[in-house]
Amino acid sequence: MSGHSKWSTIKREKGAKDAKRGAVFTRIGNQIAIAARSGIDPTMNSALAMAIESAKQANMPAANIQRAIDRVADKNAAVLEELTYEAMGPGGVGIIIETATDNKNRTFPEVKSTLTKHGGHVADAGSVMFQFSRKGVIEVAETGEDALLTILDAGAEDAVEEDGDIIVYTDQKELAKVRQALIDAGLTVRSAELQYVPNSHVVVDNPEAAAKILKLLDLLDDIDDVVNIHTNADITAEI
Repeated sequence: MSGHSKWSTIKREKGAKDAKRGAVFTRIGNQIAIAARSGIDPTMNSALAMAIESAKQANMPAANIQRAIDRVADKNAAVLEELTYEAMGPGGVGIIIETATDNKNRTFPEVKSTLTKHGGHVADAGSVMFQFSRKGVIEVAETGEDALLTILDAGAEDAVEEDGDIIVYTDQKELAKVRQALIDAGLTVRSAELQYVPNSHVVVDNPEAAAKILKLLDLLDDIDDVVNIHTNADITAEI
């Protein structure tokens, strides 16, 4: 089931660099503000709890976190919309782009232009989405058979070791429950979020094609309103 490949590793490293320069705070703040619509108490709102946890991992100041939550009650705050775009990239790879925006007339042209300039295009609704499943994805900073057994006992659907961690897959409705069970079991949870996980992958073993795809994904990820990017590209080429 693994939807993690070279792009996932690059995105993780890129996220760490973005966090160091504060570039990730706006993105996480938008996620917190959207999650807080379902309740401002993180003990009662698992989506908000996970968004706050992501903020803490990025060293986002507590004041910034609170301001993002307070946007729910601020009648003067811009209204955020969650918009998801489907796209095709170079070589026919599928891309799903999740955004949070206060101006879709700004966001869509920017996404479309980035795709068009770098060998991709916006796809019709549903033409890419069917290639993915919505899953909870948890990154655990452990390896080994004991950890895997603990994870499966906690209710995970699947778990695979990757790059010194274990990537855990859950039903989307069970994400918060499994995450808490892993924490209670003493495992270190690096991240927990909903993702679009590919049902199958498009193998990219050509270095030139791989470089084009990674550049496009990187540029899409740099758009301020983009929250997350998912692809079915399995990049095996050495670049």
